[in-house]
Amino acid sequence: MGVGTVIGRRTKSDAVAAADPGNTGDGTLDNLALGSQAVPGVYRLTCIEAAANGGIFQAVTPQGHRLPDITVGQPHDGDHLKLTLSDGAVDFVVGDIFTVTISGDGKVTAFDPSAVDGTNEPIGVMARDVAEPPGNDIPETAILRHAILADHAVVWPEGITVQQKDDAIAALQARGILIRTGV
Repeated sequence: MGVGTVIGRRTKSDAVAAADPGNTGDGTLDNLALGSQAVPGVYRLTCIEAAANGGIFQAVTPQGHRLPDITVGQPHDGDHLKLTLSDGAVDFVVGDIFTVTISGDGKVTAFDPSAVDGTNEPIGVMARDVAEPPGNDIPETAILRHAILADHAVVWPEGITVQQKDDAIAALQARGILIRTGV
């Protein structure tokens, strides 16, 4: 990464699903992927309606916000989680639980507006060039707050849209990094 590169932090690169050991039903959680609104922490999926070869699970974020319900046997394409709850040989009962734990390594990398691992949220701008080969962890200097930068000094990802850039500029401004045009 070069000087001026907008950066993000991988805060949600890993997602692990687990069935509660006390579950009656033996179905599985399959095809797990993160949505753009996923946050680090533990999501809780609880069966709220049992049915033969089916059921409905309530999904709750790590902050306790309820998400749209998940129907067993149907792909769920949510803003936070994408998954399929599959029925097993033994039906789910009310109170059966799955957890999805989202964590990340916290590493800083180039901002990517299309990512869902946290690097889609800009946190700052590189103040020096990174000379190490990719994959090596090295300490570097970045501007993370209280700065005014000229727009021509900021390096954006290739192919970024006007809307994505405007959103990123607003996010940086909320952190105290102002991007000025014509400076």
